Amino acid sequence: MGPALDQPGKVALRRLAPIGRTPLAVVPTPLLPAPALAARLRPDLRISIKADAWTGFGLGGNKVRKLEYELDPARLRSATELVTAGGPHSNHCRVTAAAAAHLGLRCTLVINGEPEDPRRGNAGLHRLLGARIVTVADREARALAMAEESARIEAEGGRALAVPLGASTPRGALGYVHATVEMRTQLGGDRRPVWIFTAASSGGTIAGLILGCAILGWQVRLVGVSPDEPAATVRAAATEVALAAAGRLAPQDGDGPGLVDAVGRIAAATHFTDDFVGEGYGIPTRAANDAIALFGSRAGVILDPVYTAKAAAAMTAWIREGIVPRGAHVIFLHTGGHPALFR
Repeated sequence: MGPALDQPGKVALRRLAPIGRTPLAVVPTPLLPAPALAARLRPDLRISIKADAWTGFGLGGNKVRKLEYELDPARLRSATELVTAGGPHSNHCRVTAAAAAHLGLRCTLVINGEPEDPRRGNAGLHRLLGARIVTVADREARALAMAEESARIEAEGGRALAVPLGASTPRGALGYVHATVEMRTQLGGDRRPVWIFTAASSGGTIAGLILGCAILGWQVRLVGVSPDEPAATVRAAATEVALAAAGRLAPQDGDGPGLVDAVGRIAAATHFTDDFVGEGYGIPTRAANDAIALFGSRAGVILDPVYTAKAAAAMTAWIREGIVPRGAHVIFLHTGGHPALFR
């Protein structure tokens, strides 16, 4: 893991300690050096991969850390069913269905659209994990359908716990405060300037990184790479979640305004890009396919074509174009999603 946690890290964990969570993730995930990848891209850089594809539960990924907080034991009391939504190959739906099975609960997934083959990829895993699938026409119909399913469950004598899309909530973002503390600790005495690249869509993961950096006072360049939404939309969502999450933590130590202000400053300085979306969500690009091949052959790391490949495409482009400065330590936060390779 590296050296003992420094004082800011201890403070961060002390703030998080009273907040309920259901442990699911295998953590800390490793910070993997990628010297062959660095040699191929730019030898003056150090490149590492934060392997959150290895959080383990339900085939891992970033949703596991966030779902731990959404499934606060206090919120689970008397719950009989989890209800959430996503696309036909949603990673979030996969992990939510796995959590329901693990906890002995039923699960309803509101899915926009039908997969080409429901036996493959995450679509097959949704069914393998025992989820009930409700299909709606498009993304806009998901929220209403979730409310209707929750009402149905209540009318039948059950109690539904609705999990918002991607678990990208102020509560869910707290999982990525833990990840930020892990990375800071794993870096040890490395004093290089740090750049962290991650996929960013619903905003919860990067919101947690923003909050974690604010708590630690860690000067990092964060880059959120959208696989679907306009960059301005992702920025607004991530900033809103990060500020609300800061409000959950700050009152315990009486420094609410200071932490909230720090979060606002870091959110404003965070880079968001939609330059790598291509033709749309889930549609591979040439740059993304090249990134999959590069990370596989030079780091032994499996990316997915929906999220992480587009984030890796951005990282490699920024490195090659000289946007990342000489001597930096570049961390690629691998948020998982590899079942999408098999859809």
